[in-house]
Amino acid sequence: MINTFVLAITTHSSHLLLLLQIIIFIKTFLPEFSLGLFLNPNIKFTIFRAMAVVGGEKEKEELIPGLPYEIAELCLLHVPYPYQALSRSVSSTWNRAITHPSFIYSKKTLSHPHLFVLAFHSQTGKIQWQALDPSSGRWFVLPQMPLPENTSSTAFASAALPRQGKLFVIAGGGEGSDTLVYRAATNQWALAAPTPGGRRRGFFAAEGVEGKIVAVGRSGTDIYDPESDTWREGKKQGGELKRYEVVAAGGKVYVSEGWWWPFMYRPRGWVYETEKDTWREMGVGMRDGWSGVSVAVGGRVFVIAEYGDAPVRVYDEEQDTWRYVKGGSFPRDVIKRPFLATGLDNRIYVASYNLNVAIGKMKSDRIQGKGDFEVSVTWEVVEAPSAFREFSPCTCQVLYA
Repeated sequence: MINTFVLAITTHSSHLLLLLQIIIFIKTFLPEFSLGLFLNPNIKFTIFRAMAVVGGEKEKEELIPGLPYEIAELCLLHVPYPYQALSRSVSSTWNRAITHPSFIYSKKTLSHPHLFVLAFHSQTGKIQWQALDPSSGRWFVLPQMPLPENTSSTAFASAALPRQGKLFVIAGGGEGSDTLVYRAATNQWALAAPTPGGRRRGFFAAEGVEGKIVAVGRSGTDIYDPESDTWREGKKQGGELKRYEVVAAGGKVYVSEGWWWPFMYRPRGWVYETEKDTWREMGVGMRDGWSGVSVAVGGRVFVIAEYGDAPVRVYDEEQDTWRYVKGGSFPRDVIKRPFLATGLDNRIYVASYNLNVAIGKMKSDRIQGKGDFEVSVTWEVVEAPSAFREFSPCTCQVLYA
């Protein structure tokens, strides 16, 4: 069977890298096909009876000559990110199959989280997106963003809709505010609708909230709907901030300026209710204790301190206070400043200088008899290759790919 598959692919394409990836997969996982994956109700084999329309009649074409359709479908479904987009060029038959909506739906059930990091080189000033597969420790370089030349790494914000496999970049440093969207399924960037009026934003930040992108800054609040590719203006917050640190949890967007040198004034902060389109002032305990890199996991807001042993704390909204997270110590020996964090499901992903990554698995337990909760974390480290030395993260997001 392996030889038949190899012959089929070499007949269609000279993409050696793709060929090797699929061969490795088949050799590793083919025994599982007949046992589990064929019976998986989440994978639907109604997709690719790859029918080519010729002269108004449907002519049946094999995806991979000599293989049953179900095996061929599984082979394509398991081509790993980012090579699936490359496999579209193997043949017109593959392209039709891979771009079919049912294929994209089934692929989502087999995707797993990847960490996407926008980093800049301290010597050359070059900025580029890279994606890490935490399960294998492999990095992939993304296509270059279609941004104007000499764009500063601080002139835009990023947000993500992880389950949709979409990454959004809002560039606000030019004449207007362009919106870019990256789709993991195609490994391509595309332009989306610009923000209302193409207005300049100055300092701003963005976050994904319940299927939409919320951008906040000195110019106001804007909400982007990817389904309709439209922006709408939201209510403006009560006051401007010196800088914008944003995290979203539980349908709310928390915006803080954090503590900043020379620490003469207490930080200000606001909370945005997306459904009500209303702002309220952040609780005193939350804004005073917001000192460090912020991240949302499991509907809760965490901060990782940038001093000492980098203790992790979680915000208790009922008590308006911060609690220390128990468990393993933050790996400060490998994770150096500057570092950024993002979260998905029950994990925190921290990208640091030299693009070393720490992944923290969060666990929350109720304390019996008190109606209270206790959070703990365990850390694992994925060290980056030496080629990434001198790279520092600008922003990071997690997507299913």
